[in-house]
Amino acid sequence: MAAPTHWGDYNSEIMATEQMEDSWVRIKTQIQVFWGEFDEKDMKKARGNLPKMVALIHEKTGEDKDSIIQKISTIV
Repeated sequence: MAAPTHWGDYNSEIMATEQMEDSWVRIKTQIQVFWGEFDEKDMKKARGNLPKMVALIHEKTGEDKDSIIQKISTIV
């Protein structure tokens, strides 16, 4: 994931990561809806960690990281 360009991006990323940790079960289900090729083993690799989840999705799908973040933001 690219470094945040300003503090607002950084704070948003921290907040999204905290929300992701708090709502993991719901988020995990929605991620599997958006990107169906993820199994439980994949999900455990990045549990509650937004940058890791974005990197994993990008690695598996080749999808643009900004697009992944936008989709995850709609979930969180």
